[in-house]
Amino acid sequence: MRTMRKISRQQPAEWAYQVFDKAPYITVSMVGPDGTPYGLPLSLAREQDVFYFHCADEGEKLDCLKYNPCVSLSAVSKCTPKFEEDKSNFTEHYHSAIAIGMAEIVTDNVEKIKALRLICERFLPGYMDHFDGAIARSLDRTTIVKIKLTAPPVGKMKT
Repeated sequence: MRTMRKISRQQPAEWAYQVFDKAPYITVSMVGPDGTPYGLPLSLAREQDVFYFHCADEGEKLDCLKYNPCVSLSAVSKCTPKFEEDKSNFTEHYHSAIAIGMAEIVTDNVEKIKALRLICERFLPGYMDHFDGAIARSLDRTTIVKIKLTAPPVGKMKT
């Protein structure tokens, strides 16, 4: 008996959030002042429907966000190329998520510290005993960007 192959299907928002949380990088796509698309993989951390990343206080990212704060987020937490011998078919199994949000620069130091703590806890949890010292040295020269989703994220999977 031949089994049905699962196809790509949309998943609930909570599942999509899990894809974002598991992905080592999230691609943030934006538009520059000259209309050129600009997308790059960044290390984001999330609290509820708000994502944070940090960067220097100048550069192309910030130029784009000042021009147009609307961004798209995309992530893949599983990607497995497959060859289906019975069909002689090449395919890929994946977990992916996308979302749209509005970006803004965080100016409040309390929120900046909260965002940096989220980022550090996500990517370097074993070094949190150094967090306060790093904040004291670099908070004033670190820019934090907050992305608030404008709609629930969409997740898809193919297994």
